[in-house]
Amino acid sequence: MEHHTLGCVIFDLDGTLLDSMNVWSQIDRNLLNHYGKTAPDDLTEQVKKMTIQQSAQYFIDRFQLPCEPEEFIALVQSMAADAYRNTLQLKSGVFPLLDWLDARNVPYCVATATYPDLAEAALKRLQVWERIAFLMTEQEIGVGKSRPTIYRQAASRMGCGKRQTVVVEDAVHAIETAATDGFFTVGVYEPTLSEMDWNTIQARATVSVKDLQELLAEIQSGRIPL
Repeated sequence: MEHHTLGCVIFDLDGTLLDSMNVWSQIDRNLLNHYGKTAPDDLTEQVKKMTIQQSAQYFIDRFQLPCEPEEFIALVQSMAADAYRNTLQLKSGVFPLLDWLDARNVPYCVATATYPDLAEAALKRLQVWERIAFLMTEQEIGVGKSRPTIYRQAASRMGCGKRQTVVVEDAVHAIETAATDGFFTVGVYEPTLSEMDWNTIQARATVSVKDLQELLAEIQSGRIPL
């Protein structure tokens, strides 16, 4: 699909704007240690496509955990809270990219699977909150990024259609969803990706970049017509 004029941007948070993926892989293991269980090697791969509610039920069912989903979700949130509120940092190149978009009045938002209050806390601490048009979460929408609902609603809220919207993501399933639905997609490399996943992102995304500095260069070169 041709995208001649792009007018807005949807950014993923974890692994795209925020350097947080290692935190989540460690939380998966800490959760199971909390219940006296051992995490299998494929655990993070299994849950990364799931919403918070889906992953809670998956953990409870697969590992026969003695808790309700609400209790599990609260425990995950408490384990992640300190990192989001105090220590996680932005990925390199975020501010120059946002400065370029702001200078040209290009609206952008954040669409994430992360807990809304933790995402908000990190974005405020890192001085990004006041710059984004809004934060949209899977919890708010009710479905994960394996379906295009969150992208469609975010684009519509910014006044753009699919053909005018750039979706910037680091996850295979998210890129595949947005690309299949007709969005202009940018796949960003994340060190926790497997070689197979990065190859898939490069094949499926409209444009793939090693980091946000390269993304800005691609925009400035005209390859991404914002």
